[in-house]
Amino acid sequence: MHQKTISTRFAMKQLATAALILSFGVAAVYAQPGQVNTTLSGTAAASTISLRPDAPTAEYLLSGNGALGQFDLRTVSVTIPATQPPSSCSGPNKEYGSAVAGGGVFRFADGSLLNVYLTGGSDCVDYSARQALCIRIFQITGGTGRFRNASGGTVTLTMTVVPVLGDVSNNPVFFAVTGTVTGTVPGGAREEGSPDK
Repeated sequence: MHQKTISTRFAMKQLATAALILSFGVAAVYAQPGQVNTTLSGTAAASTISLRPDAPTAEYLLSGNGALGQFDLRTVSVTIPATQPPSSCSGPNKEYGSAVAGGGVFRFADGSLLNVYLTGGSDCVDYSARQALCIRIFQITGGTGRFRNASGGTVTLTMTVVPVLGDVSNNPVFFAVTGTVTGTVPGGAREEGSPDK
């Protein structure tokens, strides 16, 4: 009987050790930087927020689903005329600009937030195609929940923006948006059951 008790204790210690190692392994996997490469869609319009007195602010309301989970993104930014066209904007009938101010918040299905600050970007309006290619580069500045330790990574939002509705003068005022978000989220944990996109 004494031998059986020793064997049982030894087996229990082995199980406890294995469980501890497994939990550390899972924690290490979840602490790895989260790769973001997902599609998203939504709308854009002029914002009531004023980031600069000399230029209007655009607001984007977007949704997507990727390796970090389902999310909504609300972002605002200001674009001013650029002196040089971006490499992605060449040819006739085009207008280009530089994104100079802005930020946003990703809100995930579990309630976690990821805050971002605009560090650059560009717009290329193609009047012939009646659409614009808009790129926004964001630095991650923090978050809550799964992203409370996220800081310093960079994500790039690349959007195709198409006018849907114009005002009485037929100037576009409301837009449909499709695009992608790519980059790395340091300290961001992958949501369980989320797709790898």
